[in-house]
Formats: sequence, structure tokens, C-alpha cells
Amino acid sequence: MSYSVTILRKVQKELAELPVPVFEIVEQKLLGLRDNPRPVGCKKLKGPTDIWRVRSGDYRILYEIDDSAKAVTIIKIGQRGSVYR
Repeated sequence: MSYSVTILRKVQKELAELPVPVFEIVEQKLLGLRDNPRPVGCKKLKGPTDIWRVRSGDYRILYEIDDSAKAVTIIKIGQRGSVYR
């Protein structure tokens, strides 16, 4: 019951700019979303959209879940102070 994980092109650029140790931790979180798109500690953001966030140190990963298609789309990755803007 694995989900596919799609990373938007702009997010791929954000990933490429992360320091290597941070990238490795974020990468593990992204891989974990394949097996469990709602891991312990994840949170649905308030508002009309179905956006979830998972923490990875000082960084946040924002994503959408499509249960019918078994798909997770990563829409933003950034430091906690700026990712929600």
C-alpha cells in the first residue's frame, strides 16, 4: 500500500540548495512518506486546502495527499520561519 511521492520542480531546486546534512535528513522524511503519508508528528494546516506538514529539524516539508490515487505531492520545503509565507 505504498504511495507515490512527486516533488514539484521548484521544490527540487529548494532541495538542491540545502546543506548536505540537512538534505540527508529531509530525504529520509520524504522516503518515509511513501509508506505512511501521515507519520507521527505530522499536522494538517488550517485553511480550505488539504496541505499537511511534517517537521525535519528546523525545516518543514509541506505536502498534499491524494488517497484515491495513492499519491503525495511535495509542494514546499524550507526553514520553519519562512516556509508558510
